[in-house]
Amino acid sequence: MHESGEDYIETIYLLKKKKGVVRSIDVANELGFSRPSVSRAVGLLKDQGLLTMDDTGELNLTDEGLKTAKKVYEKHTNLTTFLMMTAGVDAETAETDACRIEHIISPQTFKGIKKYIKEHKED
Repeated sequence: MHESGEDYIETIYLLKKKKGVVRSIDVANELGFSRPSVSRAVGLLKDQGLLTMDDTGELNLTDEGLKTAKKVYEKHTNLTTFLMMTAGVDAETAETDACRIEHIISPQTFKGIKKYIKEHKED
């Protein structure tokens, strides 16, 4: 999956947790993208079997979409924590950088980061 697809899936997942009901306009507003751009992305995610849209326009992640979203979100949160712990950057900088890194990091490196966090996290 491309970086943009991961961003859309993660955003839908987080909005769903926060609001309960998510429509394309919510995603557009959250990401600052145009409605046509979001509509195109939604169509692609539907074609990939990651997302459904009901008759009212509500977006719902499929089981596979939810699994993907949780993986992306796990990377995002762990990388944010790791950057704050090791680089001493503020939360906003860590969030921004984590969002970039989460799309390219290897599974081996991510596993090592999770291990590091577990071993060094303060109680």
